Amino acid sequence: MTRVEDLTVAEALALILDKAHPLPAEKAHLLDALGRVLAEPVVAHDSLPPFANSSMDGYAMRAADTVGASSGTPVSLRVLADVAAGTVSQAVVTPGTAVRIMTGAALPAGADAVVPVEDTDEPWRDPARPLPATVQIRRSVRSGDFVRPIGEDIEAGQIVMAPGHLLRPQEIGVLAALGVSDVFVHRRPRVAILATGDELVGVEQPLAPGKIRNSNGYAQAAQVMSLGAEAINLGVAHDTEADVRAKLRRGLDAGVDLFVSSAGVSVGAYDVVKEVLEQEGKVGFWRVRMRPGKPLAFGSYQGVPFLGLPGNPVSAMVSFERFARPFVRKLAGFSDLDRPQVEVTLGEEMESDGRETYLRAVVTRGPGGYQAHSTGSQGSHVLTSLVRANALVIIPEGMTHVPAGAKLLALMIDWPEHVF
Repeated sequence: MTRVEDLTVAEALALILDKAHPLPAEKAHLLDALGRVLAEPVVAHDSLPPFANSSMDGYAMRAADTVGASSGTPVSLRVLADVAAGTVSQAVVTPGTAVRIMTGAALPAGADAVVPVEDTDEPWRDPARPLPATVQIRRSVRSGDFVRPIGEDIEAGQIVMAPGHLLRPQEIGVLAALGVSDVFVHRRPRVAILATGDELVGVEQPLAPGKIRNSNGYAQAAQVMSLGAEAINLGVAHDTEADVRAKLRRGLDAGVDLFVSSAGVSVGAYDVVKEVLEQEGKVGFWRVRMRPGKPLAFGSYQGVPFLGLPGNPVSAMVSFERFARPFVRKLAGFSDLDRPQVEVTLGEEMESDGRETYLRAVVTRGPGGYQAHSTGSQGSHVLTSLVRANALVIIPEGMTHVPAGAKLLALMIDWPEHVF
Protein backbone atom coordinates (compact mmCIF):
# COMPACT_ATOMS: atom_id res chain seq x y z
CA MET A 1 0.00 0.00 0.00
CA THR A 2 1.24 3.48 -0.85
CA ARG A 3 2.32 5.64 2.10
CA VAL A 4 0.52 8.94 1.47
CA GLU A 5 2.00 10.95 4.33
CA ASP A 6 5.25 12.85 3.90
CA LEU A 7 8.16 10.78 5.25
CA THR A 8 11.27 12.01 6.98
CA VAL A 9 14.55 11.49 5.15
CA ALA A 10 15.52 8.75 7.61
CA GLU A 11 12.18 6.94 7.17
CA ALA A 12 12.40 7.11 3.39
CA LEU A 13 16.00 5.93 3.34
CA ALA A 14 15.22 2.97 5.59
CA LEU A 15 12.37 1.85 3.32
CA ILE A 16 14.53 2.23 0.22
CA LEU A 17 17.55 0.36 1.60
CA ASP A 18 15.34 -2.48 2.82
CA LYS A 19 14.78 -3.34 -0.85
CA ALA A 20 18.48 -3.30 -1.77
CA HIS A 21 20.44 -6.55 -1.64
CA PRO A 22 24.04 -7.20 -2.73
CA LEU A 23 24.21 -8.51 -6.28
CA PRO A 24 25.54 -12.01 -7.03
CA ALA A 25 29.24 -12.69 -7.41
CA GLU A 26 31.08 -13.02 -10.69
CA LYS A 27 34.66 -13.83 -11.55
CA ALA A 28 36.61 -10.79 -12.73
CA HIS A 29 40.13 -10.36 -13.99
CA LEU A 30 42.37 -8.40 -11.66
CA LEU A 31 42.14 -4.96 -13.29
CA ASP A 32 38.43 -5.30 -14.00
CA ALA A 33 37.97 -5.92 -10.26
CA LEU A 34 39.37 -2.48 -9.37
CA GLY A 35 36.87 -0.47 -7.36
CA ARG A 36 34.65 -3.49 -6.73
CA VAL A 37 33.86 -5.42 -3.58
CA LEU A 38 35.06 -8.95 -2.84
CA ALA A 39 32.32 -11.55 -2.62
CA GLU A 40 34.59 -14.42 -1.51
CA PRO A 41 37.71 -14.54 0.67
CA VAL A 42 41.19 -14.50 -0.85
CA VAL A 43 43.58 -17.08 0.65
CA ALA A 44 47.31 -16.79 0.02
CA HIS A 45 48.89 -19.80 -1.64
CA ASP A 46 52.36 -18.29 -1.29
CA SER A 47 54.16 -16.33 1.39
CA LEU A 48 55.26 -12.75 0.89
CA PRO A 49 58.18 -12.44 0.70
CA PRO A 50 58.41 -16.00 -0.68
CA PHE A 51 62.04 -16.23 0.50
CA ALA A 52 64.34 -14.35 2.86
CA ASN A 53 66.00 -11.52 0.92
CA SER A 54 68.17 -8.47 1.36
CA SER A 55 66.60 -5.04 1.85
CA MET A 56 69.86 -3.30 0.85
CA ASP A 57 72.77 -3.55 -1.56
CA GLY A 58 75.61 -4.83 0.60
CA TYR A 59 77.14 -8.00 2.00
CA ALA A 60 75.44 -11.00 3.56
CA MET A 61 77.27 -12.64 6.45
CA ARG A 62 76.90 -14.05 9.92
CA ALA A 63 76.02 -11.28 12.40
CA ALA A 64 78.38 -12.90 14.90
CA ASP A 65 81.31 -12.04 12.60
CA THR A 66 80.61 -8.30 12.91
CA VAL A 67 80.79 -8.03 16.72
CA GLY A 68 82.92 -4.99 17.60
CA ALA A 69 83.19 -3.78 14.00
CA SER A 70 83.28 0.01 13.49
CA SER A 71 84.77 2.56 11.12
CA GLY A 72 87.86 2.69 13.30
CA THR A 73 88.22 -1.07 13.78
CA PRO A 74 86.74 -2.82 10.74
CA VAL A 75 86.38 -6.57 10.42
CA SER A 76 87.79 -8.24 7.29
CA LEU A 77 85.76 -11.03 5.68
CA ARG A 78 86.57 -13.19 2.68
CA VAL A 79 84.14 -12.70 -0.19
CA LEU A 80 82.82 -15.96 -1.64
CA ALA A 81 80.44 -14.90 -4.41
CA ASP A 82 78.09 -12.32 -5.90
CA VAL A 83 74.28 -12.72 -5.89
CA ALA A 84 71.93 -10.52 -7.90
CA ALA A 85 68.15 -10.18 -7.62
CA GLY A 86 66.46 -13.06 -9.37
CA THR A 87 69.31 -15.50 -8.77
CA VAL A 88 70.18 -17.91 -5.96
CA SER A 89 73.76 -18.28 -4.80
CA GLN A 90 75.14 -21.76 -4.25
CA ALA A 91 77.71 -20.38 -1.83
CA VAL A 92 77.38 -21.20 1.84
CA VAL A 93 78.42 -18.48 4.28
CA THR A 94 80.70 -19.84 6.97
CA PRO A 95 82.58 -18.04 9.78
CA GLY A 96 84.82 -15.32 8.36
CA THR A 97 83.12 -15.17 4.94
CA ALA A 98 80.55 -12.99 3.16
CA VAL A 99 78.60 -12.83 -0.11
CA ARG A 100 78.04 -9.60 -2.00
CA ILE A 101 74.27 -9.17 -2.44
CA MET A 102 71.87 -6.87 -4.26
CA THR A 103 68.55 -5.55 -2.95
CA GLY A 104 65.85 -8.20 -3.26
CA ALA A 105 68.29 -11.07 -3.78
CA ALA A 106 67.78 -14.28 -1.82
CA LEU A 107 69.87 -14.56 1.33
CA PRO A 108 72.52 -17.26 0.86
CA ALA A 109 72.66 -20.27 3.15
CA GLY A 110 74.52 -19.63 6.40
CA ALA A 111 73.96 -15.85 6.39
CA ASP A 112 71.63 -14.22 8.90
CA ALA A 113 72.23 -10.49 8.30
CA VAL A 114 73.29 -7.92 5.72
CA VAL A 115 75.66 -4.96 6.08
CA PRO A 116 74.81 -2.09 3.69
CA VAL A 117 77.50 -1.29 1.13
CA GLU A 118 77.84 2.19 2.66
CA ASP A 119 79.25 0.55 5.80
CA THR A 120 82.01 -1.31 3.96
CA ASP A 121 85.14 -0.33 2.07
CA GLU A 122 83.40 -0.99 -1.25
CA PRO A 123 84.64 2.00 -3.35
CA TRP A 124 81.64 2.32 -5.70
CA ARG A 125 78.26 0.79 -6.39
CA ASP A 126 78.51 -0.28 -10.00
CA PRO A 127 77.02 -3.66 -10.91
CA ALA A 128 79.98 -4.20 -13.27
CA ARG A 129 82.59 -3.71 -10.53
CA PRO A 130 84.85 -6.72 -9.94
CA LEU A 131 84.23 -8.93 -6.95
CA PRO A 132 86.80 -8.11 -4.25
CA ALA A 133 88.71 -10.88 -2.51
CA THR A 134 87.90 -9.41 0.89
CA VAL A 135 85.63 -6.72 2.31
CA GLN A 136 86.09 -4.48 5.33
CA ILE A 137 82.95 -4.34 7.51
CA ARG A 138 82.70 -1.03 9.38
CA ARG A 139 79.65 -1.60 11.57
CA SER A 140 78.22 -4.38 13.67
CA VAL A 141 74.79 -5.85 12.94
CA ARG A 142 72.40 -8.17 14.68
CA SER A 143 70.84 -11.29 13.27
CA GLY A 144 68.00 -10.27 10.95
CA ASP A 145 69.28 -6.75 10.24
CA PHE A 146 68.49 -5.62 6.65
CA VAL A 147 66.85 -8.96 5.94
CA ARG A 148 63.24 -9.38 4.85
CA PRO A 149 62.19 -12.73 6.33
CA ILE A 150 59.95 -15.17 4.49
CA GLY A 151 56.28 -14.46 5.20
CA GLU A 152 57.02 -11.12 6.88
CA ASP A 153 54.05 -9.57 5.04
CA ILE A 154 51.79 -12.55 4.31
CA GLU A 155 52.05 -16.20 5.27
CA ALA A 156 50.85 -19.00 2.98
CA GLY A 157 47.37 -20.15 4.02
CA GLN A 158 46.47 -16.76 5.48
CA ILE A 159 43.13 -15.12 4.61
CA VAL A 160 44.43 -11.95 3.03
CA MET A 161 41.11 -10.24 2.27
CA ALA A 162 37.63 -11.06 3.51
CA PRO A 163 34.33 -10.67 1.67
CA GLY A 164 33.22 -7.04 1.65
CA HIS A 165 36.74 -5.72 1.09
CA LEU A 166 37.02 -2.91 -1.48
CA LEU A 167 39.68 -3.53 -4.09
CA ARG A 168 41.81 -0.40 -4.44
CA PRO A 169 45.12 -0.15 -6.35
CA GLN A 170 47.05 -1.38 -3.29
CA GLU A 171 44.84 -4.48 -3.03
CA ILE A 172 45.37 -5.14 -6.74
CA GLY A 173 49.14 -5.00 -6.13
CA VAL A 174 48.93 -7.53 -3.29
CA LEU A 175 46.79 -9.89 -5.35
CA ALA A 176 49.21 -9.68 -8.26
CA ALA A 177 52.15 -10.41 -5.95
CA LEU A 178 50.29 -13.51 -4.74
CA GLY A 179 49.65 -14.70 -8.28
CA VAL A 180 45.89 -14.14 -8.05
CA SER A 181 44.72 -13.19 -11.54
CA ASP A 182 40.96 -13.55 -11.02
CA VAL A 183 38.75 -12.84 -8.02
CA PHE A 184 35.06 -13.16 -7.21
CA VAL A 185 33.48 -9.75 -6.80
CA HIS A 186 29.93 -8.47 -6.70
CA ARG A 187 28.53 -7.72 -10.12
CA ARG A 188 28.47 -4.07 -11.15
CA PRO A 189 24.95 -2.67 -10.72
CA ARG A 190 23.10 -1.77 -13.90
CA VAL A 191 21.04 1.38 -13.41
CA ALA A 192 18.54 2.65 -15.97
CA ILE A 193 18.37 6.42 -16.33
CA LEU A 194 15.15 7.96 -17.62
CA ALA A 195 14.41 11.66 -18.04
CA THR A 196 10.80 12.69 -18.65
CA GLY A 197 9.10 15.76 -20.02
CA ASP A 198 7.99 17.23 -23.34
CA GLU A 199 10.13 20.29 -22.59
CA LEU A 200 13.40 18.34 -22.89
CA VAL A 201 15.66 18.34 -25.93
CA GLY A 202 19.02 16.66 -26.50
CA VAL A 203 22.24 18.41 -25.57
CA GLU A 204 23.19 18.69 -29.24
CA GLN A 205 19.93 20.39 -30.22
CA PRO A 206 19.37 24.15 -30.34
CA LEU A 207 16.94 25.61 -27.85
CA ALA A 208 13.44 26.56 -28.93
CA PRO A 209 10.79 28.52 -27.03
CA GLY A 210 9.72 26.58 -23.94
CA LYS A 211 12.45 23.96 -24.29
CA ILE A 212 15.41 23.08 -22.06
CA ARG A 213 18.23 20.62 -22.54
CA ASN A 214 18.24 17.24 -20.83
CA SER A 215 20.79 17.90 -18.11
CA ASN A 216 19.24 15.45 -15.64
CA GLY A 217 19.81 12.44 -17.86
CA TYR A 218 23.51 13.21 -18.06
CA ALA A 219 23.89 14.24 -14.44
CA GLN A 220 22.27 11.07 -13.07
CA ALA A 221 24.20 8.87 -15.51
CA ALA A 222 27.41 10.52 -14.33
CA GLN A 223 26.41 9.96 -10.71
CA VAL A 224 25.86 6.28 -11.46
CA MET A 225 29.16 5.94 -13.31
CA SER A 226 31.05 7.66 -10.50
CA LEU A 227 29.97 4.76 -8.28
CA GLY A 228 31.54 2.21 -10.62
CA ALA A 229 28.09 1.10 -11.78
CA GLU A 230 26.82 0.82 -15.35
CA ALA A 231 24.42 3.52 -16.54
CA ILE A 232 21.81 2.40 -19.07
CA ASN A 233 20.48 5.55 -20.74
CA LEU A 234 16.82 5.14 -21.68
CA GLY A 235 16.67 8.63 -23.17
CA VAL A 236 13.78 11.06 -22.75
CA ALA A 237 10.18 9.92 -22.34
CA HIS A 238 7.42 12.24 -23.49
CA ASP A 239 4.58 13.03 -21.11
CA THR A 240 2.49 10.06 -22.17
CA GLU A 241 1.99 6.79 -20.38
CA ALA A 242 2.70 4.87 -23.58
CA ASP A 243 6.12 6.45 -24.04
CA VAL A 244 7.04 5.97 -20.38
CA ARG A 245 6.06 2.28 -20.63
CA ALA A 246 8.08 1.82 -23.80
CA LYS A 247 11.20 3.31 -22.22
CA LEU A 248 10.82 1.26 -19.05
CA ARG A 249 10.45 -1.96 -21.04
CA ARG A 250 13.75 -1.18 -22.72
CA GLY A 251 15.28 -1.16 -19.26
CA LEU A 252 13.72 -4.51 -18.45
CA ASP A 253 15.15 -5.94 -21.66
CA ALA A 254 18.59 -4.66 -20.59
CA GLY A 255 18.33 -6.51 -17.27
CA VAL A 256 18.70 -3.44 -15.06
CA ASP A 257 18.82 -3.65 -11.27
CA LEU A 258 17.32 -0.21 -10.60
CA PHE A 259 15.32 2.42 -12.46
CA VAL A 260 16.10 6.08 -11.74
CA SER A 261 13.86 8.67 -13.36
CA SER A 262 13.68 12.42 -13.06
CA ALA A 263 10.41 14.42 -13.10
CA GLY A 264 6.95 13.00 -13.60
CA VAL A 265 6.40 11.99 -9.97
CA SER A 266 4.65 15.06 -8.57
CA VAL A 267 0.92 15.92 -8.69
CA GLY A 268 0.78 17.82 -11.99
CA ALA A 269 -1.49 16.84 -14.86
CA TYR A 270 1.51 15.71 -16.92
CA ASP A 271 3.32 13.80 -14.16
CA VAL A 272 2.66 10.38 -15.67
CA VAL A 273 5.49 8.27 -14.26
CA LYS A 274 3.69 7.69 -10.96
CA GLU A 275 0.55 6.71 -12.87
CA VAL A 276 2.46 4.04 -14.82
CA LEU A 277 4.00 2.70 -11.63
CA GLU A 278 0.63 2.46 -9.92
CA GLN A 279 -0.83 0.59 -12.89
CA GLU A 280 2.03 -1.82 -13.68
CA GLY A 281 4.10 -1.85 -10.54
CA LYS A 282 4.03 -0.59 -6.99
CA VAL A 283 4.50 2.79 -5.36
CA GLY A 284 5.73 2.60 -1.77
CA PHE A 285 5.74 6.35 -1.12
CA TRP A 286 6.08 9.55 -3.09
CA ARG A 287 6.77 12.46 -0.75
CA VAL A 288 9.72 13.19 1.55
CA ARG A 289 10.17 16.13 3.92
CA MET A 290 13.43 17.40 2.48
CA ARG A 291 14.72 20.50 0.72
CA PRO A 292 15.63 20.68 -2.07
CA GLY A 293 13.21 18.04 -3.21
CA LYS A 294 9.92 16.76 -1.92
CA PRO A 295 8.37 14.62 -4.65
CA LEU A 296 10.30 11.33 -4.48
CA ALA A 297 8.59 8.17 -5.66
CA PHE A 298 9.90 4.79 -4.60
CA GLY A 299 8.42 1.50 -5.64
CA SER A 300 8.99 -1.07 -8.36
CA TYR A 301 8.21 -1.65 -12.01
CA GLN A 302 7.72 -5.26 -13.04
CA GLY A 303 9.64 -6.31 -9.93
CA VAL A 304 12.62 -3.99 -10.46
CA PRO A 305 13.13 -1.26 -7.82
CA PHE A 306 12.21 2.20 -9.08
CA LEU A 307 13.30 5.56 -7.70
CA GLY A 308 11.60 8.62 -9.15
CA LEU A 309 13.52 11.86 -8.50
CA PRO A 310 12.21 15.43 -8.73
CA GLY A 311 12.56 17.30 -11.99
CA ASN A 312 14.52 20.34 -10.83
CA PRO A 313 18.21 19.58 -11.50
CA VAL A 314 19.59 20.33 -8.02
CA SER A 315 16.71 18.51 -6.37
CA ALA A 316 17.37 15.50 -8.59
CA MET A 317 21.10 15.42 -7.85
CA VAL A 318 20.69 15.92 -4.09
CA SER A 319 17.93 13.28 -3.95
CA PHE A 320 20.15 10.88 -5.90
CA GLU A 321 22.98 11.59 -3.46
CA ARG A 322 20.80 10.92 -0.45
CA PHE A 323 18.84 7.89 -1.67
CA ALA A 324 20.09 6.37 -4.93
CA ARG A 325 23.77 6.47 -4.03
CA PRO A 326 23.48 4.30 -0.89
CA PHE A 327 21.09 1.95 -2.74
CA VAL A 328 23.59 1.41 -5.56
CA ARG A 329 26.46 0.96 -3.11
CA LYS A 330 24.50 -1.70 -1.25
CA LEU A 331 23.83 -3.50 -4.54
CA ALA A 332 27.57 -3.42 -5.22
CA GLY A 333 28.33 -5.10 -1.90
CA PHE A 334 29.47 -2.12 0.16
CA SER A 335 28.66 -1.97 3.88
CA ASP A 336 29.61 1.71 4.31
CA LEU A 337 26.86 3.40 2.37
CA ASP A 338 27.04 7.06 3.36
CA ARG A 339 29.43 9.90 2.71
CA PRO A 340 31.79 11.03 5.47
CA GLN A 341 30.26 13.60 7.80
CA VAL A 342 32.00 16.32 9.83
CA GLU A 343 30.78 18.91 12.27
CA VAL A 344 31.04 22.42 10.83
CA THR A 345 30.52 25.96 12.05
CA LEU A 346 28.13 27.84 9.77
CA GLY A 347 29.64 31.07 8.50
CA GLU A 348 26.39 32.99 7.95
CA GLU A 349 22.82 32.84 9.12
CA MET A 350 20.40 30.79 7.03
CA GLU A 351 16.64 30.35 6.78
CA SER A 352 14.79 27.11 6.13
CA ASP A 353 11.13 26.13 5.71
CA GLY A 354 11.31 23.46 8.41
CA ARG A 355 12.06 20.53 6.13
CA GLU A 356 15.40 18.72 6.50
CA THR A 357 17.52 20.98 4.32
CA TYR A 358 20.70 20.27 2.40
CA LEU A 359 22.63 23.51 2.07
CA ARG A 360 25.16 23.62 -0.75
CA ALA A 361 28.34 24.82 0.90
CA VAL A 362 32.10 25.05 0.79
CA VAL A 363 33.79 23.50 3.81
CA THR A 364 37.30 24.56 4.77
CA ARG A 365 39.47 23.75 7.74
CA GLY A 366 40.92 26.44 9.98
CA PRO A 367 42.45 26.72 13.45
CA GLY A 368 39.02 26.35 15.06
CA GLY A 369 37.92 23.35 13.02
CA TYR A 370 35.74 23.04 9.94
CA GLN A 371 33.96 26.12 8.60
CA ALA A 372 31.06 26.10 6.13
CA HIS A 373 29.91 28.89 3.83
CA SER A 374 26.98 28.86 1.44
CA THR A 375 27.78 28.72 -2.26
CA GLY A 376 25.16 31.38 -2.96
CA SER A 377 21.63 31.06 -4.28
CA GLN A 378 20.03 27.85 -3.05
CA GLY A 379 17.37 27.67 -5.76
CA SER A 380 16.69 24.12 -6.90
CA HIS A 381 17.41 25.16 -10.49
CA VAL A 382 20.86 26.69 -9.77
CA LEU A 383 23.23 23.89 -10.77
CA THR A 384 26.34 26.03 -10.36
CA SER A 385 25.67 26.12 -6.62
CA LEU A 386 26.59 22.41 -6.67
CA VAL A 387 29.58 23.02 -8.91
CA ARG A 388 31.01 25.36 -6.28
CA ALA A 389 30.14 23.06 -3.35
CA ASN A 390 32.18 20.34 -1.70
CA ALA A 391 29.58 19.55 0.96
CA LEU A 392 25.90 19.49 1.81
CA VAL A 393 25.32 21.02 5.24
CA ILE A 394 22.32 19.40 6.92
CA ILE A 395 19.85 21.75 8.61
CA PRO A 396 17.70 19.48 10.80
CA GLU A 397 13.98 19.20 10.37
CA GLY A 398 12.03 21.78 12.35
CA MET A 399 14.81 24.39 12.35
CA THR A 400 13.68 27.47 10.42
CA HIS A 401 16.35 29.96 11.48
CA VAL A 402 20.00 29.00 11.76
CA PRO A 403 22.26 31.69 13.23
CA ALA A 404 25.82 32.25 12.11
CA GLY A 405 28.15 30.18 14.26
CA ALA A 406 25.71 27.28 14.60
CA LYS A 407 27.21 23.79 14.73
CA LEU A 408 25.80 21.46 12.07
CA LEU A 409 26.76 18.25 10.30
CA ALA A 410 28.06 18.40 6.75
CA LEU A 411 27.83 15.55 4.28
CA MET A 412 31.14 15.71 2.40
CA ILE A 413 30.66 15.14 -1.31
CA ASP A 414 34.30 15.96 -1.98
CA TRP A 415 37.53 16.15 0.05
CA PRO A 416 39.73 18.73 -1.71
CA GLU A 417 43.27 19.18 -0.47
CA HIS A 418 42.63 22.52 1.20
CA VAL A 419 40.13 20.91 3.62
CA PHE A 420 43.01 19.12 5.31
